[in-house]
Amino acid sequence: MNPPAGVPDFLTAAGWDGAEVRPLAGDASFRRYFRVVEHDRSAILMDAPPPQEDPRPFIAIAEWLTGRGFAAPAILHKDLAQGLVLIEDFGDARLKETVEAAPESELRLYEAAVDLLVRLGEEDAADVPPYDMAVYQREAALLTEWYCPAVGLEVDVQGYADAWRTILLSLTTDSRAVTVLRDYHAENIMLIGGSESLGLLDFQDALAGHPAYDLVSLLQDARRDVPASLETAMLDRYKRTTGAGDAFDVAYHVLGAQRNAKIVGIFTRLWQRDGKPRYAGLCPRVWGYLERDLRHPALKPMADWFDANIPRELRGDPLAIAGA
Repeated sequence: MNPPAGVPDFLTAAGWDGAEVRPLAGDASFRRYFRVVEHDRSAILMDAPPPQEDPRPFIAIAEWLTGRGFAAPAILHKDLAQGLVLIEDFGDARLKETVEAAPESELRLYEAAVDLLVRLGEEDAADVPPYDMAVYQREAALLTEWYCPAVGLEVDVQGYADAWRTILLSLTTDSRAVTVLRDYHAENIMLIGGSESLGLLDFQDALAGHPAYDLVSLLQDARRDVPASLETAMLDRYKRTTGAGDAFDVAYHVLGAQRNAKIVGIFTRLWQRDGKPRYAGLCPRVWGYLERDLRHPALKPMADWFDANIPRELRGDPLAIAGA
């Protein structure tokens, strides 16, 4: 985790000459992060190296969010040619660890996170691409492209795509498009400055799509167990506040199944292609959410496909299954 060679000059240009650069945990992409510290101030350095990464979408969505009163990091300095961006430091208090340390805060903080999504849904969508059928299908296909071969399965790929198309068609017209952050979960929601003000991270892949998607991201979190009772309560809170009806329930479970199938595929790819085996170990939790979604009547064609193609004993950690 050594910073790129151009960082000293970049920091000098940004007014942070001589600051200490400390590595922070990376994520599931090519992006890396560092904390820049000088006396009593700090900032976060994002290293988003081209051509693998492009920081411009992050900058655009950050500015869109802050312009509407949401807490996204301020952009302090940028060098797009190098993929370096200096951003506001929201600290280390993530929703995930805060709730783990103080379980009594879970309900209150999840209510705040749901209410933020209600506010986000009241805004016209940002100028971003649509979350359309082609994107849904491409993402869902990651399960058959990566997970199934990893556990030794040959499956009905065309039947899988056909079932998704049948199920997803209803989502393209039944709701006004909103800005979908796409990774709205407990490791990307920050508690700023020791308060319970929620800050947002990791939104560079935002699309204009269905409002249920980010609620699924929050309540079917691949990185922490969200109790089914909390999921039900927060789904009810969102529906009660927005006036959403039964169609929203259907969309929630359809998008839950689509997202979880995608994540199982992505986590398998992170293990096999990118040498990050820890993500494979998160798959059993994601399978649990996926099977919960598949029990919804609207997903019967998809549930039938899973029953016919992926035995239950092969739904889990692909690394463990492959090594068994």
